[in-house]
Amino acid sequence: MTSRRVLKAAQAIREVVSLAILTELRDPRVENVTVTTVEVTGDMRQARVHVTVMGEDTNSSQVLKGLSSAAGFLQRKIANRIESRYTPKLQFVLDQGQENAREVARILEDLAVAPKTVTQQKDDPTEFAKPADTATSSET
Repeated sequence: MTSRRVLKAAQAIREVVSLAILTELRDPRVENVTVTTVEVTGDMRQARVHVTVMGEDTNSSQVLKGLSSAAGFLQRKIANRIESRYTPKLQFVLDQGQENAREVARILEDLAVAPKTVTQQKDDPTEFAKPADTATSSET
């Protein structure tokens, strides 16, 4: 269970990093980045910053390199905001949540389309009329 202090620190780190990326970071590799969540260890020495990148996969690797090179600058910003014995070392990782959500949505759409085609075949009156007509004509 995470303590309240660590949760508050994670929220503050997310705010500081998000704002610094938007307003103060001048690295051209870091564009279209959103900080989704921050995980901080209990001893406050490390923080894993989850980011999403709008764009191509090749672009995301460049963005991670840019963020890693700006980690010291961002840590200094965090140190000014958080009063703690240690300033967490930042590690940036891609958040796969958006991609996973799109994949689940695509699968659900495929499942929603498949039953409609089956029900359309069952509702076809000509399919069931032929065996019934042959049965009634052979009995008479």
